[in-house]
Amino acid sequence: MCGRFVSARKRAELLEEFAVERDAVPAERAPDNTDYNVAPTKQIYAVLHREETRQLRLLKWGLVPSWAKSASGGARLINARSETVAVKPSFRSAFARRRCLIPADGYYEWQAGEGKAPKQPFYIHRTDQGILAFAGLYELWRDESLPTDHEKAWLWTATIITTSAADALGQIHDRTPMVIPPEGWAEWLDPANRDSELMRATMRPATDSPGGGLTWRPVSTTVNSVRNNGPELIEALD
Repeated sequence: MCGRFVSARKRAELLEEFAVERDAVPAERAPDNTDYNVAPTKQIYAVLHREETRQLRLLKWGLVPSWAKSASGGARLINARSETVAVKPSFRSAFARRRCLIPADGYYEWQAGEGKAPKQPFYIHRTDQGILAFAGLYELWRDESLPTDHEKAWLWTATIITTSAADALGQIHDRTPMVIPPEGWAEWLDPANRDSELMRATMRPATDSPGGGLTWRPVSTTVNSVRNNGPELIEALD
Protein backbone atom coordinates (compact mmCIF):
# COMPACT_ATOMS: atom_id res chain seq x y z
CA MET A 1 0.00 0.00 0.00
CA CYS A 2 0.97 3.67 -0.04
CA GLY A 3 0.08 5.11 3.36
CA ARG A 4 2.47 8.04 3.72
CA PHE A 5 4.19 10.29 1.22
CA VAL A 6 6.08 13.57 0.84
CA SER A 7 4.64 16.70 -0.80
CA ALA A 8 7.48 19.22 -0.62
CA ARG A 9 7.01 21.12 -3.90
CA LYS A 10 5.78 24.69 -3.66
CA ARG A 11 2.37 25.33 -5.14
CA ALA A 12 3.84 27.58 -7.84
CA GLU A 13 6.12 24.72 -8.90
CA LEU A 14 3.16 22.36 -9.25
CA LEU A 15 1.20 24.86 -11.30
CA GLU A 16 4.09 25.09 -13.75
CA GLU A 17 5.10 21.41 -13.72
CA PHE A 18 1.60 20.21 -14.57
CA ALA A 19 0.63 23.11 -16.87
CA VAL A 20 -2.35 23.92 -14.65
CA GLU A 21 -4.88 26.32 -16.18
CA ARG A 22 -6.89 27.04 -13.03
CA ASP A 23 -5.58 27.25 -9.49
CA ALA A 24 -8.59 26.15 -7.44
CA VAL A 25 -6.73 25.91 -4.12
CA PRO A 26 -8.36 28.12 -1.46
CA ALA A 27 -6.59 31.44 -0.97
CA GLU A 28 -5.98 30.78 2.72
CA ARG A 29 -3.76 27.80 1.89
CA ALA A 30 -0.14 28.89 2.43
CA PRO A 31 1.47 29.18 -1.03
CA ASP A 32 4.69 27.50 0.10
CA ASN A 33 3.16 24.92 2.41
CA THR A 34 5.15 21.66 2.40
CA ASP A 35 4.43 18.34 4.07
CA TYR A 36 7.06 15.67 4.68
CA ASN A 37 4.62 13.31 6.39
CA VAL A 38 1.38 13.26 4.42
CA ALA A 39 -1.01 10.83 6.10
CA PRO A 40 -4.56 9.60 5.35
CA THR A 41 -7.38 12.13 5.91
CA LYS A 42 -5.00 15.06 5.27
CA GLN A 43 -5.65 17.56 2.48
CA ILE A 44 -3.48 16.73 -0.54
CA TYR A 45 -2.78 18.41 -3.86
CA ALA A 46 -4.40 16.83 -6.91
CA VAL A 47 -4.39 17.75 -10.60
CA LEU A 48 -7.62 17.02 -12.45
CA HIS A 49 -9.58 18.00 -15.55
CA ARG A 50 -12.97 19.54 -14.84
CA GLU A 51 -15.13 22.16 -16.57
CA GLU A 52 -12.83 21.77 -19.58
CA THR A 53 -9.77 23.04 -17.71
CA ARG A 54 -6.82 21.44 -15.95
CA GLN A 55 -7.10 22.36 -12.28
CA LEU A 56 -5.05 22.13 -9.10
CA ARG A 57 -7.21 21.37 -6.06
CA LEU A 58 -7.00 20.22 -2.47
CA LEU A 59 -8.70 16.88 -1.81
CA LYS A 60 -9.03 14.84 1.36
CA TRP A 61 -6.98 11.64 1.17
CA GLY A 62 -9.36 8.72 1.57
CA LEU A 63 -12.02 8.26 -1.10
CA VAL A 64 -15.71 8.47 -0.20
CA PRO A 65 -17.92 7.05 -2.99
CA SER A 66 -20.75 9.33 -4.06
CA TRP A 67 -23.30 6.69 -2.95
CA ALA A 68 -21.87 6.29 0.57
CA LYS A 69 -24.34 6.93 3.38
CA SER A 70 -21.70 8.82 5.36
CA ALA A 71 -18.17 10.13 4.93
CA SER A 72 -16.79 8.11 7.83
CA GLY A 73 -15.40 5.26 5.70
CA GLY A 74 -13.05 7.37 3.62
CA ALA A 75 -10.01 6.71 5.80
CA ARG A 76 -10.14 3.04 4.74
CA LEU A 77 -10.04 3.78 1.00
CA ILE A 78 -6.67 5.51 0.68
CA ASN A 79 -5.54 3.00 -1.98
CA ALA A 80 -7.22 1.25 -4.91
CA ARG A 81 -5.72 -1.93 -6.35
CA SER A 82 -4.91 -1.64 -10.06
CA GLU A 83 -6.00 -5.24 -10.55
CA THR A 84 -9.63 -4.49 -9.55
CA VAL A 85 -10.00 -0.71 -9.79
CA ALA A 86 -12.11 -0.90 -12.98
CA VAL A 87 -14.69 -3.23 -11.46
CA LYS A 88 -14.80 -2.67 -7.70
CA PRO A 89 -17.97 -0.72 -6.78
CA SER A 90 -16.09 1.80 -4.64
CA PHE A 91 -13.83 2.83 -7.52
CA ARG A 92 -15.24 1.85 -10.93
CA SER A 93 -17.27 5.03 -11.48
CA ALA A 94 -14.32 7.26 -10.57
CA PHE A 95 -11.96 5.18 -12.70
CA ALA A 96 -14.25 5.70 -15.67
CA ARG A 97 -14.52 9.49 -15.47
CA ARG A 98 -12.84 11.04 -12.40
CA ARG A 99 -9.13 10.32 -12.63
CA CYS A 100 -6.47 12.63 -11.22
CA LEU A 101 -2.74 13.01 -10.68
CA ILE A 102 -1.39 13.24 -7.14
CA PRO A 103 2.03 14.93 -7.05
CA ALA A 104 4.62 13.48 -4.67
CA ASP A 105 8.33 13.88 -4.10
CA GLY A 106 8.53 10.36 -2.69
CA TYR A 107 6.80 8.00 -0.32
CA TYR A 108 7.46 5.81 2.73
CA GLU A 109 7.16 2.08 3.23
CA TRP A 110 7.94 -0.04 6.27
CA GLN A 111 9.90 -3.28 6.09
CA ALA A 112 9.00 -5.91 8.65
CA GLY A 113 11.83 -6.88 11.01
CA GLU A 114 12.73 -10.34 12.22
CA GLY A 115 10.75 -11.66 15.14
CA LYS A 116 9.56 -8.81 17.33
CA ALA A 117 11.97 -6.28 15.85
CA PRO A 118 10.28 -2.97 14.94
CA LYS A 119 9.54 -2.22 11.30
CA GLN A 120 12.14 -0.14 9.47
CA PRO A 121 10.81 2.83 7.46
CA PHE A 122 12.30 3.57 4.02
CA TYR A 123 12.02 6.73 1.95
CA ILE A 124 11.48 5.89 -1.74
CA HIS A 125 11.92 8.46 -4.51
CA ARG A 126 13.02 8.97 -8.11
CA THR A 127 16.73 8.63 -8.71
CA ASP A 128 16.80 12.00 -10.49
CA GLN A 129 14.79 13.72 -7.69
CA GLY A 130 11.96 14.36 -10.17
CA ILE A 131 8.31 14.48 -9.24
CA LEU A 132 6.11 11.39 -9.07
CA ALA A 133 2.63 11.76 -10.56
CA PHE A 134 0.67 9.09 -8.71
CA ALA A 135 -2.32 7.66 -10.60
CA GLY A 136 -5.30 8.75 -8.53
CA LEU A 137 -9.08 8.88 -8.51
CA TYR A 138 -11.32 11.51 -7.01
CA GLU A 139 -14.96 11.64 -5.92
CA LEU A 140 -17.49 14.21 -4.76
CA TRP A 141 -19.76 13.27 -1.86
CA ARG A 142 -22.85 15.33 -1.07
CA ASP A 143 -23.67 16.06 2.57
CA GLU A 144 -27.45 16.08 2.43
CA SER A 145 -27.67 17.70 5.88
CA LEU A 146 -26.36 20.96 4.41
CA PRO A 147 -27.88 23.28 1.78
CA THR A 148 -26.40 22.99 -1.72
CA ASP A 149 -24.71 26.38 -1.55
CA HIS A 150 -23.01 25.68 1.80
CA GLU A 151 -19.20 25.72 1.59
CA LYS A 152 -19.03 22.20 3.07
CA ALA A 153 -21.95 20.69 1.15
CA TRP A 154 -19.56 18.81 -1.14
CA LEU A 155 -16.63 16.73 0.08
CA TRP A 156 -13.80 16.17 -2.40
CA THR A 157 -11.78 13.02 -1.72
CA ALA A 158 -9.09 10.98 -3.47
CA THR A 159 -7.31 7.63 -3.51
CA ILE A 160 -3.98 6.39 -4.91
CA ILE A 161 -3.85 3.37 -7.23
CA THR A 162 -1.27 0.69 -6.33
CA THR A 163 0.12 -2.49 -7.87
CA SER A 164 2.43 -5.36 -6.94
CA ALA A 165 6.03 -4.41 -6.16
CA ALA A 166 8.68 -6.62 -7.71
CA ASP A 167 12.39 -7.28 -7.32
CA ALA A 168 14.30 -5.44 -4.59
CA LEU A 169 11.52 -2.94 -3.84
CA GLY A 170 9.17 -5.85 -3.19
CA GLN A 171 11.43 -6.94 -0.34
CA ILE A 172 10.52 -3.75 1.50
CA HIS A 173 6.78 -3.91 0.77
CA ASP A 174 4.72 -5.95 -1.67
CA ARG A 175 2.77 -2.97 -3.08
CA THR A 176 3.88 0.20 -4.87
CA PRO A 177 1.99 3.23 -6.27
CA MET A 178 1.11 3.44 -9.93
CA VAL A 179 2.29 6.55 -11.77
CA ILE A 180 1.39 8.30 -15.01
CA PRO A 181 4.32 9.40 -17.23
CA PRO A 182 4.15 13.01 -18.50
CA GLU A 183 3.23 11.90 -22.03
CA GLY A 184 0.13 10.21 -20.60
CA TRP A 185 -1.13 13.01 -18.34
CA ALA A 186 -3.60 14.54 -20.81
CA GLU A 187 -5.08 11.18 -21.77
CA TRP A 188 -5.36 10.05 -18.15
CA LEU A 189 -7.08 13.24 -17.00
CA ASP A 190 -9.54 13.46 -19.90
CA PRO A 191 -12.96 12.38 -18.51
CA ALA A 192 -14.10 11.59 -22.06
CA ASN A 193 -11.73 8.61 -22.12
CA ARG A 194 -13.89 5.72 -20.91
CA ASP A 195 -11.81 2.83 -22.27
CA SER A 196 -10.78 1.01 -19.09
CA GLU A 197 -8.17 -1.13 -20.84
CA LEU A 198 -6.56 1.96 -22.37
CA MET A 199 -6.50 3.69 -18.98
CA ARG A 200 -4.97 0.62 -17.34
CA ALA A 201 -2.28 0.61 -20.03
CA THR A 202 -1.52 4.27 -19.30
CA MET A 203 -0.50 3.49 -15.73
CA ARG A 204 3.02 2.37 -14.81
CA PRO A 205 4.45 0.96 -11.58
CA ALA A 206 6.43 3.66 -9.78
CA THR A 207 9.58 1.65 -10.48
CA ASP A 208 9.13 2.53 -14.17
CA SER A 209 9.21 6.29 -13.50
CA PRO A 210 11.19 8.51 -15.86
CA GLY A 211 14.67 9.50 -14.76
CA GLY A 212 16.05 6.09 -13.90
CA GLY A 213 13.30 4.60 -11.78
CA LEU A 214 13.36 4.58 -7.98
CA THR A 215 15.93 4.51 -5.23
CA TRP A 216 15.43 4.21 -1.48
CA ARG A 217 17.13 4.58 1.86
CA PRO A 218 16.33 3.71 5.48
CA VAL A 219 15.16 6.66 7.57
CA SER A 220 14.44 7.33 11.22
CA THR A 221 11.37 5.85 12.92
CA THR A 222 10.51 9.46 13.78
CA VAL A 223 8.33 9.34 10.67
CA ASN A 224 6.09 6.80 12.39
CA SER A 225 4.28 9.60 14.20
CA VAL A 226 2.17 11.91 12.03
CA ARG A 227 2.92 14.69 14.52
CA ASN A 228 6.49 14.82 13.21
CA ASN A 229 7.14 16.78 10.04
CA GLY A 230 10.10 18.35 8.27
CA PRO A 231 12.93 17.57 5.86
CA GLU A 232 14.83 15.67 8.55
CA LEU A 233 12.34 12.81 8.11
CA ILE A 234 13.82 11.88 4.71
CA GLU A 235 17.44 12.02 5.80
CA ALA A 236 19.31 8.71 5.59
CA LEU A 237 20.19 6.88 8.77
CA ASP A 238 23.86 6.96 9.74
